[in-house]
This record gives sequence, structure tokens and C-alpha cells, in this order.
Amino acid sequence: MPNADIMQQALEIARAQAGVRAMTAAEVAAYVSELTQTLESAMCPEEAKQTPAVDPKNSIGESYVTCLECGKKFKVMGNRHLKTHGLTAKEYKAKWGLKKGVSLAAKSLVRMRRKKMQDMRLWERKGTK
Repeated sequence: MPNADIMQQALEIARAQAGVRAMTAAEVAAYVSELTQTLESAMCPEEAKQTPAVDPKNSIGESYVTCLECGKKFKVMGNRHLKTHGLTAKEYKAKWGLKKGVSLAAKSLVRMRRKKMQDMRLWERKGTK
């Protein structure tokens, strides 16, 4: 429910607009509704819920990761990009409901890195020095 002060401001603006040009009752009602939403989001930004650029479930694809904040695509979305949104990787994952352990890298890249590490078998080399 909109704040009474915001509604009052929206009504005053609509009244002034209706005084300048002829408006039907439906136009005035739509204008007040639009103004209320705009003023509410401007005055209470924490209440305005941000919508993701894409569905969070589909943000990590085979060949790229899509940033849910801005919609840019990356092979690996790192801290450098997340800082432009004022977030850390942990905060980003929590904000958009991603699991803690999910990698912010393309699935093909993760698979390639995993195979390379398995081929290197570093855990066997440790004792051979």
C-alpha cells in the first residue's frame, strides 16, 4: 500500500497536470497510479525489488555466464566486475539465490579445467620428491 504522503504528492502533481491540459478520469487515474509507483521507487529504493537481467537458473550457461545485474556475458565473472555493482561474489550469490559452491564461470571452462587438473594428477607428485 502506498505511503499517504507519496499518494498526496502524486495527487497534487496530477491535479496540476489536469489544470494545464484536458484529461479524462481514466487518464487521471492511470497518471496518479504511475506517479505513485515512480515516487515510491524514488523515495524508497530498498523496497523497489530489482529484477534480474535473465532467469537466475539460466545465468550460468555452457559457453558464458550472464551477469544478473546488468546482463553482460563473461567466460568468468570475477570480483572486478562484481565491484562495479558494489557486490562480492558471496553477496551476489546470496542476492540472486545461487548456491554457495556454484562457480561463476562457463560450464565448458569449468569442465576443461577439471579435466586438466585430473590429467596433471598433482596429488600423486607430492610424495615423489
